[in-house]
Amino acid sequence: MPPWLAHALRAQRGPIPWSAVVRGALAAGPLLLAAVLLHRTSLGVVAAIAAMLAGINDRPGSRRVSVTRLGAPALAGAAGLLVGTYAGEHVGAVALTLLLTGIGLLAGGVSAIGPVASGAGTQLLVGSAIGAGMPVPEAGWLRALAFLAGAGWLLALRFALPTPGATVGDFRFDGERAAVAAVYDAIADLLQAAGTDDAVARRVALTGALDHAQDALAGPRLRRYASSSTERRLHAQYAAALPLGEAATALAWAGDAVTGRASEGPRRLAAAVRENTHTGPLPAPHRSAPALRALDDALLRAADAFDQGEGSDLHTRRRSVRDMFRLVFGAGGREYGLRVALCFGASAAVAQALHHARWYGQHQHWYWLPATAVFLVKPDLGPLASRVLNRAAGTVLGAVVFAGFAAVLPRPEGLIALVALSGALIPVATRHFAAQTAVVTVLVLALVMVGGEPQASAGRIGETLLACAIVLIVGHLPMPGQRGGGVQARVAAAGSAAHAYLDHVLREARGPITAPDSRATRWTLRREAYRTLAEARTAIALAAAELPALARHSEGTDKLVATLERLVDATTASAVHLDDQGHLSPRHTKQLAELLDEFERGRERTRLRLPELPLAV
Repeated sequence: MPPWLAHALRAQRGPIPWSAVVRGALAAGPLLLAAVLLHRTSLGVVAAIAAMLAGINDRPGSRRVSVTRLGAPALAGAAGLLVGTYAGEHVGAVALTLLLTGIGLLAGGVSAIGPVASGAGTQLLVGSAIGAGMPVPEAGWLRALAFLAGAGWLLALRFALPTPGATVGDFRFDGERAAVAAVYDAIADLLQAAGTDDAVARRVALTGALDHAQDALAGPRLRRYASSSTERRLHAQYAAALPLGEAATALAWAGDAVTGRASEGPRRLAAAVRENTHTGPLPAPHRSAPALRALDDALLRAADAFDQGEGSDLHTRRRSVRDMFRLVFGAGGREYGLRVALCFGASAAVAQALHHARWYGQHQHWYWLPATAVFLVKPDLGPLASRVLNRAAGTVLGAVVFAGFAAVLPRPEGLIALVALSGALIPVATRHFAAQTAVVTVLVLALVMVGGEPQASAGRIGETLLACAIVLIVGHLPMPGQRGGGVQARVAAAGSAAHAYLDHVLREARGPITAPDSRATRWTLRREAYRTLAEARTAIALAAAELPALARHSEGTDKLVATLERLVDATTASAVHLDDQGHLSPRHTKQLAELLDEFERGRERTRLRLPELPLAV
């Protein structure tokens, strides 16, 4: 199958997130029920929509991270709802369309910062469309408060309910504990795969586990440092995994198989984190090579860190305001913002024209068209063709299913129960965009009917297909500037991070660095290099699954990033050898030089504006 079709059929796999399922069941449905009993149904609909959007962002992780992951998009959605409400009441159709286009430009540019910013941009656009078009009698500020209450209710559930099966230690940190334990398991998997064809995939999995644990531990806090002994212990356990991961990466780079004894130590450390117990005796690997000696030393330091339980440095670099501005106004942010603005503005213009021509009849829901376009145009949600196919199929399926339920369910109690059921299914349905669309369609149509409107399945299908056509046309229009700006920005960030990491190790090889935290700085640079490489890989994979007219703009970047990954792996192996021997071996210098030459040739072929890496090794 062509990549764009294969991506549309691909679904994520994994265990059912029962905790998120329970939160989803207790979120939108109970909120709507309470509003109906209080005779404030319209506000209940707004709160249920906010809870639904927050449920889509409710992913596995720590409670602290969920504050940002759920809270920031909710604030943006409430702001969009407020602006959209007052704009819809006081400006005409043309001015409103221009305003929504400007909001799309802002939201698209901000979305280039990262996943949380993208979620905030999505809810800003959806909120502004709903505020401008949903016929709700309450004032704009009251709608915004209802929106915040809906998202805040799900966030409160996220904090209050323990994860099923989390019976050890403080349940408030069960997400952090699971994330750190997964890092040690990933290290053991990489050690077992050393010398085999699975080594590269295991190293990628280790990068993902480290990124997830780093995010889980580095969420927002009121105090600068961890105030709980449990949290400090988890920080120490995470920091102790970094030298182990470094040694495991060096062993995988060497390509020699290691004994099962080498992976047994990280397995026991993972069990100690997961069960909140002491490590006990750890089997020491053979010290016959520099990487094995580094692994043995790292195990000893990990045992000591587990016993002491004191640590705070997560070896992460926070983005400055200047860095964020560069992302928003860089090539990726400009292309992202322009595409979102054109699609959102075009869909709003078409919706306004149809609305004033009374094509909608008695149904005052023209906001469906631009709100649907939001989820179709966001590049980080998947390739354009895949999103369009899945959105169309999911909407048709969801509308047909709802029509069947609407014919037999009592009102409003049956529809409220359907909303609760749909909320519970969202965490499972997020594994595939078509399934998520089907569940959301059922939930939205139920909310519309509870709000007093007649059954609108046919209209929902028609507007979704129209939005798909608009986004397909606008998304493939010639764009000013260089196409593939998002991929270029990610690859450039990966190149800069690899440059900083390699330069630091080469300076260590030329002479000792007097800074007392030289090794900690190296771990920070290594984490940044691998994280940016993973982000570049994701962006390239999404771009490659576009239709050929868009996919051709990112051709060759996958090979360039693969070269960067091998270069960072070789740099890690060189750093481990340098710690053991005090100098680089001829094999390491030769490998670094060859990879640098290969990177330069790839950079010239792709014609990307990337930083020049140091050529003198």
